[in-house]
Amino acid sequence: MISPCINVCRMHEPSGLCEGCLRTIDEIAAWSTLDDAAKHAVWDALDARHEQWIQRDAAKAGDAR
Repeated sequence: MISPCINVCRMHEPSGLCEGCLRTIDEIAAWSTLDDAAKHAVWDALDARHEQWIQRDAAKAGDAR
């Protein structure tokens, strides 16, 4: 299964997530040892995190007005 890494490897300290792929450091470290079911679970979590990330950015944009 393909990795979610997009080679933007910077940890966002407040959230504890990579700014590129939105994985935690533990998910990044374990990726190569996870079975397909666990990798699917990470991908599912990333979908939810991406939505939260978008909402957070939208809220920041609204605050800037």
